[in-house]
Amino acid sequence: MAFGLFNHQVLHFRDENPGKARTFVFVNSLGTDLRIWDDVVADYAGEFRILRYDLRGHGLSDAPPAPYSIGDHVGDLAALLDAHEISGAIIVGLSVGGMVAQALAAERPELARLLVLCDTAHKIGTPDMWNARMDAVRTNGLASIAEGVLERWLSIEFRHAHPADTAGYRNMLIRTPAEGYIGTCATLRDTDLTSTTAQLTQPTLCMVGEEDGATPPALVESLSVLIPNAAYKTIPNAGHLPCIEQPKSLSLRIESFVRRNWSA
Repeated sequence: MAFGLFNHQVLHFRDENPGKARTFVFVNSLGTDLRIWDDVVADYAGEFRILRYDLRGHGLSDAPPAPYSIGDHVGDLAALLDAHEISGAIIVGLSVGGMVAQALAAERPELARLLVLCDTAHKIGTPDMWNARMDAVRTNGLASIAEGVLERWLSIEFRHAHPADTAGYRNMLIRTPAEGYIGTCATLRDTDLTSTTAQLTQPTLCMVGEEDGATPPALVESLSVLIPNAAYKTIPNAGHLPCIEQPKSLSLRIESFVRRNWSA
């Protein structure tokens, strides 16, 4: 395990294959941590540098008092990349991690050469929805919302076929610090990237699980239309976390996109 102080926060990260010329950076979603990418990054072992980290308020990173802004998350990631002297990376973000990727690419374009935006959008949900979610967690804890979240995260087929895995991802969710979860719900509530994302110039791949109940395909497709140089792909037999349900399909699409666009 590796830890560092970035943007005044202790972040937990993994930096693999640091000598490689091309770098993947993976950003996790609300209620998860860097381990959700394990089966995806395994396909790139030895070929790419892989940098992953736990968002503030998640995993083993610091969980400062809520709320968190998108600027807080972007500042964390930018500081992490600057400290590792990484620029021109392939930024892969899921859900709120995809919003962080969009905002980073707009604010610090030199850090992001290519974008892979998974199950995300320029704006997700409504203030009322996020306020209700935050109130539920404050009042009754993360366990009170876990079943509804898992239904959006994972397809019904996966949940029925893999009950032990489903229980494990429930554990990941409910063991997220409540302050970190609430703080990042506030990020989602308060963030609308429509204007800045429409001006992105990086080649971008937008992907979504066909059974995603959190950021449905129509929403992710609208993101791909907004970005001038974006492609759109769906992942069959997957919900909001295709990196868990269909990691091979996800990694193959990412690899094809990178090989087409790296020298462009």
